[in-house]
Amino acid sequence: MTSISTNKRLEQIKDHIIGSSTHREHLIHHRHPDDVVIVSAVRTPICRAGKGGFKDMYPEDLLAVILRAAAERAKIDPKIVNDIQTGNVLQELGGIKVGRAAMFTAGFPYTTTYGVLNRQCSSGLQACNYIANAIRAGEIDVGIGAGVESMTHDYGSKSMPSRISASIKAGPGAAECFVPMGITSENVASDFGITREDQDRFSVESHEKALRAQEQGLFNAEIVPVKVQQKVTVKDEHGQDKQIMQEIIISKDEGPRAGSTVDKLAKLKPVFKKDGSTTAGNASQVSDGAAAVVLMRRSKAQELGCTILGRWCGARVVGCPPRIMGIGPAVAIPAVLKDVGLHADDVDIYEINEAFASQALYCVRTLGIKPERVNPKGGAIALGHPLGMTGARQMATLISHLHHTNQKIGVISMCYGIGGGMAAVIVSEQDRD
Repeated sequence: MTSISTNKRLEQIKDHIIGSSTHREHLIHHRHPDDVVIVSAVRTPICRAGKGGFKDMYPEDLLAVILRAAAERAKIDPKIVNDIQTGNVLQELGGIKVGRAAMFTAGFPYTTTYGVLNRQCSSGLQACNYIANAIRAGEIDVGIGAGVESMTHDYGSKSMPSRISASIKAGPGAAECFVPMGITSENVASDFGITREDQDRFSVESHEKALRAQEQGLFNAEIVPVKVQQKVTVKDEHGQDKQIMQEIIISKDEGPRAGSTVDKLAKLKPVFKKDGSTTAGNASQVSDGAAAVVLMRRSKAQELGCTILGRWCGARVVGCPPRIMGIGPAVAIPAVLKDVGLHADDVDIYEINEAFASQALYCVRTLGIKPERVNPKGGAIALGHPLGMTGARQMATLISHLHHTNQKIGVISMCYGIGGGMAAVIVSEQDRD
């Protein structure tokens, strides 16, 4: 009986491996006029909030820059874009009024509709999914999924509601929705045995990968340089300090730190819990930035002669307990892979947001993903995590690296603050030159 059961299980495993391989090849070579395809995916550099290159810019300034650049990279007339959806977390009203104004500044006509959404850290990816689903439903042919966040201007008091209904908060599990994000990191670390040393080592590796990618110019294809008017202090004719505005061009991420080591990070004190393990060195950076992705129906892209960069294959959002929201990718990734008929090993590159080293490590280990396939150019611990931007930023980062390495299948995923994870599958359609 045991022998039969074992043999049967081996056959099931064999069938799954063969079936998964077949699905991978089908996914890579599949082409259909109604496919949702990506024809542009760009981002600004990511700057440190409060003191970085974008400290004097508002989120709508960043959004206008990236929307214009997305259309230019796609080589399309802005008037053909049916809808723009922008992910944002902290801005008042989601920035819908100033976002619409930014859209006009970027050269889009009033016939292009505009909306905003907030699904916390997955907002940028959710915006892309909104557009992809609208294309699939036949509502539109061309749209832009974007994300923007100026944590310089909108971070702090707005991250938590000022008033909370006592009756709602008393509901089963409801109080967990208001657990600070740093404490959720501590909960993941303690619940699942993620050590401080492992978190610090993961963080050092994120910086090393990002620095190496910068040195090799691997971000150049995805980054749009931004002209910035910055306040600088100079001496007047009397030797007194005065402030003037000076134009500079920002073309690289500010977050990656040279010389980061496990020993140096070990000296940092925990931020959220006295005896905890989450520090400023093993958590994502507070940052500013914007990203945008132009999606189309394949037949429309072919009609316009656009270069197709990749294909949107699907996305899933899956809930998890808010107190350990960081496990989100570990539940969302299997769900989306099942939808498209893939196994974890079929994926060439994973872009998993590093909200905290604790949760990113947990997800990679739980899913059994080979570390070299995860965030090959570094993640949010090194690059920064402008909340609403991140999902769209990961799209630009993933697609450019798939092209650079001539790999085919990528997954984007992140946890989000009220308890959940999101994941999407992308297939590259461009070979390396």
